[in-house]
Amino acid sequence: MKIDLSNSEWKLMRRLWDHSPRTITELTAALREETGWSKNTVITMLSRLEAKGAVRHEECGRAKRYFPILRREDAARDETESFLSKVYGGSLGLMMSAMVESRQLTESDIAELSAILDKAGGEGT
Repeated sequence: MKIDLSNSEWKLMRRLWDHSPRTITELTAALREETGWSKNTVITMLSRLEAKGAVRHEECGRAKRYFPILRREDAARDETESFLSKVYGGSLGLMMSAMVESRQLTESDIAELSAILDKAGGEGT
């Protein structure tokens, strides 16, 4: 099931993926410097993410502990596919061509891409 995340939801999900479970208080503290969000904002975001099926919570005394349901890898794949579809009509080749033409790829990037292609068995494709 594809779950679309807003930019703000990505920030909160990254915190949960990096360390979970977390309480509302812990998430608010972890996000405060980057976002300035209040506790009420974090509660609203968590409610939205629960409704989307991206997170779940468990009651733990007076606090709720939040866990990610959506895997980081699945969210990243879906976001990548959405980006490619919107910007490049789904063509990875067009995106790579644009990156090469704009000189955005470093030697390290090229080596990493080459290793990925070798692993996939697609060297030269």
